[in-house]
Amino acid sequence: MSHQHNQPAQEQEKFLPDVKNIIAVASGKGGVGKSTVAANLAISLAKTGASVGLIDADIYGPSVPLMFDLVDVKPHIKEENGKQIIMPIEKYGIKVLSIGFFVDPNQALLWRGPMASGALTQLFRDAEWGALDYVVIDLPPGTGDIHLTLVQSLAVTGVVIVSTPQEVALADARKAFGMFKSNAIKVPILGLIENMAYFTPEELPENKYYIFGKEGGKRLAEEAHVALLGEIPLVQGICDSGDNGKPISLEENHPVSKAFEEVTENLFTQLNIRNTVLRPTKKVEINPDAEGCEHA
Repeated sequence: MSHQHNQPAQEQEKFLPDVKNIIAVASGKGGVGKSTVAANLAISLAKTGASVGLIDADIYGPSVPLMFDLVDVKPHIKEENGKQIIMPIEKYGIKVLSIGFFVDPNQALLWRGPMASGALTQLFRDAEWGALDYVVIDLPPGTGDIHLTLVQSLAVTGVVIVSTPQEVALADARKAFGMFKSNAIKVPILGLIENMAYFTPEELPENKYYIFGKEGGKRLAEEAHVALLGEIPLVQGICDSGDNGKPISLEENHPVSKAFEEVTENLFTQLNIRNTVLRPTKKVEINPDAEGCEHA
């Protein structure tokens, strides 16, 4: 199934005005492979012929520079009308920006919420993204200031939640669903991706071993009334590919690459439904007096 890249999902007011679809990738907890999923999803989208950007908003643990072999690369800064404009770095056909480009990779960031939120806003406001079909935003795990800054600054098309099959991860994924569905935020949820769904040995690619439990993601998606976009297998080499700066989705006919292609097709379906049925997303005005989470 193809997706109409030229169908705008929202009318941007200020930031990323020429981006048609802004997709946030979130998780309820760390350690579920969210950043790996975000990076490979961006590449899989680009492989369809779409123009794609990737923003690493995981302020306290930026990993996109390592995953894209850009650890020692700095973006070009140009002057325009007395203002400094950040030029995203292009790699593997994707425009990339990360807070990791501007800080020492060995230095811990001891930023309070407002400082971290301000740094994130610069990646939207002061960068020349141009016209793109998709921008994928890798959010920090959990819920907090960065998430609120995102929905207050951008008209997010929708959110993809990443979890693993273990019950502890699923429990935290429920909290992420609750945050984005809450009356105070109300950002559409495009679906759930179950990462590390099963282990597949390289020498036995047809075999599936559910070492972390089976169909936890499917049950959670049904419970939350959202789409299960796909199951990403755990295979030998997926960590090495990220550490070596070449996301595994770049490999043709690899089981993980094929899994992300399926995720991308399912995401296109959900985007078409979302952009047809729902009104364009507005930037969120946080209302602290709004009722709590609404449950699907």
